[in-house]
Amino acid sequence: MKIFSMTPQQVKQKLIEDFNILGDWMDRYDYLIDMGKSLPPLDAKYKTEDNRITGCQSDVWLHAYTKEGLIFFEADAGAIITKGLISLLISVYSGQPLQEVANAEMEFIEQIGLKDQLTPTRSNGLTSMLKRIKLEATEFMKLSN
Repeated sequence: MKIFSMTPQQVKQKLIEDFNILGDWMDRYDYLIDMGKSLPPLDAKYKTEDNRITGCQSDVWLHAYTKEGLIFFEADAGAIITKGLISLLISVYSGQPLQEVANAEMEFIEQIGLKDQLTPTRSNGLTSMLKRIKLEATEFMKLSN
């Protein structure tokens, strides 16, 4: 779903609208699962302990790189819902300026209502994913200064 010409706020708004149209939580979970299925496979060379996100119920790997001041993410996960969650975050933050990603907030997750629907373990995992995305952007910013 990622359109690189959209700002994170525009992508968040589109996701909020998409989730609100679906209404029923079974349909929303199906949408999230479809997002995970559409995530391109992560090259095995990036499935390292350094790229593993701690705090998630299942294995999640995140590879970040920059190009022309923008940060890009590739990821994979061992569970389909978790893969959908990381795909959701990547759709918002990949291809965005480092500063915007480093200062990212999770308000759109609450607006979607997703955080209330997740088990506490998955909710903590989602928070860990966002923290890692923000950390990657912050670290790249330090390197570029």
